Amino acid sequence: MTLRLRKLFHVTMLTWYAFVVKSLAAKDGEELPPGIFFYGGPWKYLTFLNLLLQMSFFLLATLVDFQRVQKSFVFLTSLKDLLFSVFVFPVGSFVVLLFWTIFAFDRELVYPATIDAFFPPWMNHAMHTFVLPVLLGEVLLQPHVYPPRKLALTALAAVGVAYLFWIVWVYLSVGLWVYPLLGRLSSAGLVFFFFFNMSVVAFLYELGDKLNVLVWSQRRAVKSREE
Repeated sequence: MTLRLRKLFHVTMLTWYAFVVKSLAAKDGEELPPGIFFYGGPWKYLTFLNLLLQMSFFLLATLVDFQRVQKSFVFLTSLKDLLFSVFVFPVGSFVVLLFWTIFAFDRELVYPATIDAFFPPWMNHAMHTFVLPVLLGEVLLQPHVYPPRKLALTALAAVGVAYLFWIVWVYLSVGLWVYPLLGRLSSAGLVFFFFFNMSVVAFLYELGDKLNVLVWSQRRAVKSREE
């Protein structure tokens, strides 16, 4: 039953994220508020990159579910665990947490009201809300093997620095920040904001590891008692 439910979950989420990504990509050709898809289209937004990350994970998870070749299965399973533990859970949780925190403070800093006419509410929640319960569902449905902490945090830091260079490049190229909030910060504020965000992502990685251990150690304990 669990295996069937997991397969259904993975296929459903793959289909869902493919639909959301396609819907967002289609907006690139529409007349949007100034500055939304300037220089790089949706590819400069962490939200869009996260959706691609989530979709890639569920594609990989679906392949693992239906994989029958043992050698390929072991490799794909290891890759799936690495992707989920190091990137999918912490980055996905971070997008939801950061977006709604800033939105609650001042939505104009992250999601101006003018966007509402172009992105319906369901799309906003698909990008910034639904991601979290999907991640928690994955934690509950399947255990994941976590890599050494030092390796994981190094990989996260490398990706964080790469994204920082990307948004700085966008600013240097066209003179506009990807997120309005960044334009309100001084140089020191930008440095602090980056390191604070990386600390939050590292915390979310640790949280994912703890949840994985908590859920699956308890289930194994219950199963052993029943036997």
